[in-house]
Amino acid sequence: MALSPLAAGHPVDRRDFWVLRRESCQGDEWHTQERGRKTMHILSMVVYSIACLLGVTGNGLVIWIAGFKMKKTVNSIWFLNLAIADFIFTFFLPLSIAYTALGFHWPFGKLLCKLNSTIAFLNMFASVFLLTVISIDRCVSVAFPVWSHNRRSPELAARVALGTWVLAVLLSSPYLVFRDTVVSSRNVTSCYNNFALSDDYTSEATRRLWRMRHKAMIVTRFLCGFLIPFMVILICYSVVAVKLKRRQLANSAKPYRIIIAVTVSFFLCYFPYHVFSLLEISKNSSSHEMKLALYIGIPLVSSLAFFNSCINPILYVFMGPDFKEKFRQSILSTFEGAFSEESVLGSLTSRRKSRSASEVEVPRL
Repeated sequence: MALSPLAAGHPVDRRDFWVLRRESCQGDEWHTQERGRKTMHILSMVVYSIACLLGVTGNGLVIWIAGFKMKKTVNSIWFLNLAIADFIFTFFLPLSIAYTALGFHWPFGKLLCKLNSTIAFLNMFASVFLLTVISIDRCVSVAFPVWSHNRRSPELAARVALGTWVLAVLLSSPYLVFRDTVVSSRNVTSCYNNFALSDDYTSEATRRLWRMRHKAMIVTRFLCGFLIPFMVILICYSVVAVKLKRRQLANSAKPYRIIIAVTVSFFLCYFPYHVFSLLEISKNSSSHEMKLALYIGIPLVSSLAFFNSCINPILYVFMGPDFKEKFRQSILSTFEGAFSEESVLGSLTSRRKSRSASEVEVPRL
């Protein structure tokens, strides 16, 4: 499972797994499984390479446009920070590609081993926290349009974005401590999670400490990086849907399709990874069949999670308003359309303005 910085990797189990597997298999069966393992590694490297190429170029383009070519708005700040999180992660992907290509030999030193894993989880936490903040922003804009119009500003958005980064750094920082390197008897260096901070895993006490910290990390990651944020997101967009339906503004929901698509893609890419992570700490994870399933499955679901970091720029282009016409004009206008301030707030305030002429309920903006 040491295929990626997202994979956990027990320092003893992962190193000895295929040795034990070979002893329990006949010759033909072993060679068949070995070919399957090599195919899986090649597939992972292909996915990593595609994610790296598309992620660096696509997110770099988003950073250039949203950060330097567009007027600073609340939306452009949200999308800029999402792009920065994905760009940093995909920029470091060549390390994982090289690690896999070298037969899981890590020649880059302990510091890069720690940084590579930390950045992977920093990207995950920062992305889901930003998606949560965006959903709250959308909910407040629809539920309290006048208050939002008066208080919602790029400066406030920048401060909130900074807060999400600080929280993401705090939650991903344990990997700076636990990620470690070890040299095997064959002079192969592995980059793995040394949760017990020990060089000797022969004692049961050390293994128990490893399992306890491993479980705590996975549960925290699942709750803070997936379950709780998506519960908030679902509640927020449910409120948005109810408010728009009551006010008969169904057409105003169209600008929401980009951020909803980004949120759904994050869910689809990361949900399998969290499922396999929870299976890894389940009671039957020590069984032979489960170990084999995890060994094959975690690299695949990690690859799917990697792919999420390059898909957002594609969604911005193909789901932006009138993207075909704007794409013919220039890529700049395509992204500007995707990041433009939604018409929902304008629609809500304009409706209230029209009523205020006769009812004097809402102060003129």
